[in-house]
Amino acid sequence: MMRKGVAAAILALALALGSNPAQAGEAVPWQTLTGSITRADFEHYREVPFDMPEGVTRLTIRFTYGGKEQRSVIDLGLADPQRLRGWSGGARDHMTLSTEEATPGYLPGPLPAGRWRLILGVPNIREGVAAPFEAKVFIERGPAVTALEDAPIHAAPGWYRGDLHMHSGNSDGSCRAQSGAKTPCPVYRTVEAAAARGLDFIALTDHNSTSHFAALRALQGAFDKMLLLPGREITTFFGHANVFGPTGPLDFRMSAPSYAEAAKWLDTARQAGGIVSLNHAGLPSGEACMGCGWRVAELPPGAVGAVEVVNGGTLAQTGSAEGPLQGIALWQSLLDKGQHVTAIGGSDNHNPDIPADKPGAIGTPTTVIHMDSLSTQGFMDGLRAGRAFVDVEGTHDRLLDISATSGKQTAGMGGTLHAAKGAKLTIKATMQGVPGGKIDYLLDGRKVLTRDATDSLSLTWPADGRRHWVRADGRGADGRLLLIGNAIYIEPGN
Repeated sequence: MMRKGVAAAILALALALGSNPAQAGEAVPWQTLTGSITRADFEHYREVPFDMPEGVTRLTIRFTYGGKEQRSVIDLGLADPQRLRGWSGGARDHMTLSTEEATPGYLPGPLPAGRWRLILGVPNIREGVAAPFEAKVFIERGPAVTALEDAPIHAAPGWYRGDLHMHSGNSDGSCRAQSGAKTPCPVYRTVEAAAARGLDFIALTDHNSTSHFAALRALQGAFDKMLLLPGREITTFFGHANVFGPTGPLDFRMSAPSYAEAAKWLDTARQAGGIVSLNHAGLPSGEACMGCGWRVAELPPGAVGAVEVVNGGTLAQTGSAEGPLQGIALWQSLLDKGQHVTAIGGSDNHNPDIPADKPGAIGTPTTVIHMDSLSTQGFMDGLRAGRAFVDVEGTHDRLLDISATSGKQTAGMGGTLHAAKGAKLTIKATMQGVPGGKIDYLLDGRKVLTRDATDSLSLTWPADGRRHWVRADGRGADGRLLLIGNAIYIEPGN
């Protein structure tokens, strides 16, 4: 038998509810350059020309050659029409160059049209041996999502934990030099601190800058258990927002708090396949935090894909993941308008030396996302899908999940369920890693039920045939908000 209190709560709820070329794989190359190295090329440099068209923003070349079993060696370099763009010798079999960043050993910058040359150095090839080679050339002509990794960090699906808001010395991040003096902090210090925290992914999001992308690409190979994502924080006079994915330029210079002004960079980011996330939207904007609060009132559907509902800097100031200074209210207002927007968290860390047990340290809070693989594409797909939750304290073992079922339909966080009036809905919540904790059930942002957390809890009620959203939060035994879940969207059905 169901207890009367629970039955009443459920009754109340029922009444209310009613591709990237750098990961080219099967991608088709723009050109394929072929040839063969022979003894005549021994201790010489051979140039393989190709003509770059106008408007290219990214170039990737993948190189393979034969004869290695006979000790043939071909070194690799590249020149544009004006200068040498890099040399990797025998250390690499590919390179990527863009206006913003490049494979270590190669120079980023504009990719001018004209005659380019792949340079092949031949330190060794035996008499009578031929070493056939193939260079697949990939180009991009517009802004696009860029992966800094060459293959998934981890190919299996699962829950992955990361920090989506942090800064280095490429903007206003600082740390201590050997002498103890405060200094602009190099990228590797932030990446090292994130790895020490045991994170699976991070997005370094320096203000309006893309200069950190080259350092991230250089570091990705050394940090082969952690995904390094291209990101930046667009900092305007009328609000801040992270952009994940694209590495091309974005004109952030707004002169009024209107969507027409914001669209200049919002539309460019989205058209490039990026995801925009509003940062610390509940903060006031003033001398203490200039431009921090989000002041663009009207956001059409799809304008943003995420909202930072817990900011680590605000957490350090207020001691709470709740309250008007955090971003939960703005996020839920977008959900109330029918928009599907993913809640995330970010430390907003500006100093990687902050101890891990302090709010605002790297990884506090953590965003936990279910991805098909730990890769840039897996991250982008997972964030868009919305199967994610925020772990306020950045633990390694806490879990929150929720699903909804109606007939043969099942939807998880971020998913949509269609239910006609009177159809039976079953909501199942799971929370782990919070001894003595409780789960809050929220309907359209209103808490309608709180239950002791168990490994699994299912509730059932009839739908009312109207649009709603439902989600769950996890609290500790002391009532503190520890886990913030994303919404399941209930739509009318036939």
